[in-house]
Amino acid sequence: MLKNYFKIAIAVLRRRKFFTFISLFGISLTLTILIVLTSFLDHLLSSSYPDVNRDRELYVNVISLQSSKEFYTSNGPVSFHFIDQYLSKLKTPAKLAFSTIFIPSNAYVNNKKVAINISCTNDQFWEVLQFDFLEGRPYTKQQITNAEKVAVISADTKRNYFGDVPSVVGKYIEADNVQYRVIGVVKSVPVTNLFCYADMYLPYTLSKADLHSKDLRGTFGAILLANSKSDIPKIKAEYAAMVSKLVSNDKAFDRIYSFPDNYLTVFTRMAFGQGRKEGTGTFYTILGLVAFLFMLLPTLNLVNVNTSRIMERSSEIGVRKSFGASSKTLVYQFIVENMILTFIGGAISVILSLIILYFFNNSNLIANAHLSLNLTVLTYSMLACLFFGLLSGVYPAWRMSRMHVVAALKAQ
Repeated sequence: MLKNYFKIAIAVLRRRKFFTFISLFGISLTLTILIVLTSFLDHLLSSSYPDVNRDRELYVNVISLQSSKEFYTSNGPVSFHFIDQYLSKLKTPAKLAFSTIFIPSNAYVNNKKVAINISCTNDQFWEVLQFDFLEGRPYTKQQITNAEKVAVISADTKRNYFGDVPSVVGKYIEADNVQYRVIGVVKSVPVTNLFCYADMYLPYTLSKADLHSKDLRGTFGAILLANSKSDIPKIKAEYAAMVSKLVSNDKAFDRIYSFPDNYLTVFTRMAFGQGRKEGTGTFYTILGLVAFLFMLLPTLNLVNVNTSRIMERSSEIGVRKSFGASSKTLVYQFIVENMILTFIGGAISVILSLIILYFFNNSNLIANAHLSLNLTVLTYSMLACLFFGLLSGVYPAWRMSRMHVVAALKAQ
């Protein structure tokens, strides 16, 4: 049966080539845009170099101080004091990595300015995050304690500052009039990976932040690594108990909120959450509405095209009904035909997406970012095809099934 439906669908598509082109163009263009956007979201949110353990990591990047009397809120990254006195005392996490928000600085090579973004980290930063060292090694805990002026630089920084040389370990790099000895070179990280990105990494004891401040807010972010995913709820419970005992040194604030979140929730809480709300539900709702509205216009156009096609085939419908074909059979046939059309458009969109992603990855529009069509992206793409096909095919098929035999035969 499906084989016959497929043959009929191909014959119908070949009969009116212009309508077929319009249909396939609308389907493939819409799905291509959705696939590329899905690939970009997958790149942002899925585990990727060097943050490959996101399924068992929790991120701490914001602490919120609130005043219940004046309804005043102050949000910001956490301080070294908060990390040193509270986060480091948690017993459930296996490791604690922390770093400053990257700070832009300038270096000059042959009178040419080279922008270098600097992040200061602890030693476990290199254990939690799986950096690919092209040369050398990370700095040690002892070097951090001694505040040695050592640096790990990215491959891009090596090329921009030193040029095409085989090795730079042991050489000195100068940024903001301070010289640092290079002890390691790592594969560059995309700027979209906010917890890991920098051009140069330094021991946190070289940070310009006030490490002796008792304020809970500062310029640091932290990653808590669990032994396994099953420990995530335990870490959250222990963290919540710790936060409930915090007291701000600023007496104007009497409420403190901070949460260890997975990677997505870090951003949804900042964008859509308030206080204890994660904001993930709002994020998925908005994302779904945007995708639905984006698909709605081409779907309505496809509905009109499909309706016109069905009206042209009224004599075929009349003949088949007069020979005993049920409305259910005809509806099923036309939905299957529309699904075939949609999946042909989906196949074209996959090819177009591969071409677009190839040029995007080679354009270096986002440095070191690599978008791909993996299993997750393709799965969502197929679901979009299915949704598109059903949405644009059900109404025309239903309208066709309501046609009377006599009216269908007279229409030709």
